[in-house]
Amino acid sequence: MSETALSTETLDLLRKVDTPTVCNALELFDVRPRTSGYMDQRIQACFPEFPPMVGFASTATFRSSTPAQGDAYSSIDAQIESFGQLPGPAVVVFQDLDEPSAAATFGEVMCTTYQSFGAAGLITSGTGRDLEQVRAIGFPAFTNGTICAHGYCHFPTIGDPVQVGGLTIRPGDLLHGDCNGVTTIPLDIACDVAKACARLVEAEQVILEHLKGGETTAAEYRDALAEFKSMISALGDELK
Repeated sequence: MSETALSTETLDLLRKVDTPTVCNALELFDVRPRTSGYMDQRIQACFPEFPPMVGFASTATFRSSTPAQGDAYSSIDAQIESFGQLPGPAVVVFQDLDEPSAAATFGEVMCTTYQSFGAAGLITSGTGRDLEQVRAIGFPAFTNGTICAHGYCHFPTIGDPVQVGGLTIRPGDLLHGDCNGVTTIPLDIACDVAKACARLVEAEQVILEHLKGGETTAAEYRDALAEFKSMISALGDELK
């Protein structure tokens, strides 16, 4: 687990931008292929109207298809205790070992518990339930669907790397998610990514304000596009 500490200012900056903007900023650093580092389309926001979720992964596996000693609530105390080892707010990340999912990973009680201990949200490769109640408490959740029952729910492991949405998530990974999906942010560049996002938004406004300004011509649009590309290029040069 990385012990890299990020300032409250950096986390606040990341919460102000959407996940596609974060992904665009990450591309400028050229630290990973453009087709890696984010979860695939199986992981969807339960509440797409919520603002961006930012936090550090607290990982666990989940199974509900067969009986086991104990249940989810017998392990949750150890899980929330591990939140204290993270450099900021937790995002609980579950890999559902049942494929397809046999029952819901979470419900109202579990999400309320996590939220009470400072968690910023939850992601599962499986399913969820009690969505109206979880929406009401304002707790972001990302799933592969919904199921009405919890089955024989239990956590086989806590704190190990997990596979969710085609991506390996390790404890302490920095996550950013909204209605568009979920991405990781390398901790060693997270502060610079947050600052770059604001610059990217400014560059995009050059195009958007031009188009919203009324009638335009192809030549005028090319000029605005050239200015946009120049700003992005200059930003990329600064970051590399």
